[in-house]
Amino acid sequence: MMYSEKVMDHFMHPRNVGEIEDADGVGQVGNPKCGDIMKMYLKIENNVIVDAKFKTFGCGAAVATSSIATELIKGKTIDEALKVTNKAVVEALDGLPPVKLHCSVLAEEAIAAAIADYKRRHGLDVENSECQGCCCKCETESEDSEE
Repeated sequence: MMYSEKVMDHFMHPRNVGEIEDADGVGQVGNPKCGDIMKMYLKIENNVIVDAKFKTFGCGAAVATSSIATELIKGKTIDEALKVTNKAVVEALDGLPPVKLHCSVLAEEAIAAAIADYKRRHGLDVENSECQGCCCKCETESEDSEE
């Protein structure tokens, strides 16, 4: 399994690690099947993400995708940040091995979960308020209903 130089750089020297004490939005997502857990903290002023930090428990690819995701959303409006897809995360890292693509999905979901938390705290419309990220409950429920 080969990682790009960018993946290795963001794993070895992750940007924006930590937490924001007075965060405006916090989102935690995880995938119990692979063990990766991402928690993202956002500081938002005038609808713009002025700071983003993360804490990730997981593999090197999970750390790298969290790191690059915070870099991609800083300075963006909420709407612009919500358009950051897992594909954009992968492209920004110059690719990921197929077996690690789920990490980019978690990064996208962490952004969405933190923004959803911000919107809830501020009484704004949250499109899908039931799902706050990938806890894999949906997958489990659909697997259970197939049996």
